[in-house]
Formats: sequence, C-alpha cells, structure tokens
Amino acid sequence: MDMAIKKNGDAASVSEAAQSAAQAGSEVAQATAAVFSKGLEDAHTVLKTGLSDATARFEKTQAEVNSKVEKAVKTAEEIVAFSQGNIEALVKSGQIWAAGLQDIGKQVAAASQAQLDKTVSALKALASVKSLKEAVDLHSGLARSSLESAVSETGKLTDASFKLAEQTLAPITARITLAVEKFGRPA
Repeated sequence: MDMAIKKNGDAASVSEAAQSAAQAGSEVAQATAAVFSKGLEDAHTVLKTGLSDATARFEKTQAEVNSKVEKAVKTAEEIVAFSQGNIEALVKSGQIWAAGLQDIGKQVAAASQAQLDKTVSALKALASVKSLKEAVDLHSGLARSSLESAVSETGKLTDASFKLAEQTLAPITARITLAVEKFGRPA
C-alpha cells in the first residue's frame, strides 16, 4: 500500500507538474500572442502613418505641379494673345501703308495732270505768239510756273510721306510700348 500511495503520489505530482507546465505554456503562448499582436499593431500603425505621409507628400507635389502647369498654360495663352495682337498691328500697318501710297499716287497723278494741262495750254499759247519777245516771255513764265509747281508738289509729297511713315509705324510702336510695359517689368 505504501507503494501504491507512493505511486499515486507520484502520479499526482506528475499531474500537477503537467498542469503547471500546461499553464506555463498557456501563459507563454498568451504572452507570445500579446507580443505578436502588439508587433502587428505597431507595424500597422507605422504602415498607416507612412502611407498617410506619402499620400500627403504626393498630394502636395501634385498640387505644386498643377499650379505650375496652370501658370505655364496661362503664360502660353498670354503669349499667343500678344502675338495675335502683333499680327493685327502689322496687318493694320500694312493697310495704312497701302492706303497712304494710293493717296500719294493720286496726288502725284493729279499734279502731273495739272502740269500737263498747263504745258498744253502754254504750247497752244506759244503757237499763237506774234513776236519772239512774247514767245520768250511765255516760255519763261511756263518754266517759272513749272519750277514753282514742282517745288510745291515736292514739299507736299515729302510732308505726305513723313505723315504716312508716322501713321504706318503707329500700330507697331504701340505694340512695342505694350511689350515693354507688359514684359519689361520684373515678375
């Protein structure tokens, strides 16, 4: 019996030891699970924070890129509009030049016609002269009149040419002034 008690006592010890080991194993497993769970939570937090930071940086970079693209598009639109204004100024200048040349041509034609009429008139009068003195006087008067007319018409044509040059350059000068005002100032 003593042996049986001893055997039963050993069995109880073994059973207690097994229970104690099982409990210790369970505690280790719980501690390991808690550490693993904490590690997963920390990793999740780090990943979530990193992703949030990366997203914020991406959004900031994207906003800066969009801003710069918008500014570049606006600048390109301004350049196109300004260039269109330059072309319009050149066309207007060309129209002024053509109209002015046409007017000057009309003035030259009118002056030439008037001079031709005076010359024909003088030649008719020269044909009916009765003396050499009358012919010389008539010829002298025609020469003086022709010279005065030529000087007068040359002055008128010179004035008209200068005025035409000023009018022709006015649209271009206005564009240059605008360019200096718009693009000449520091940004």
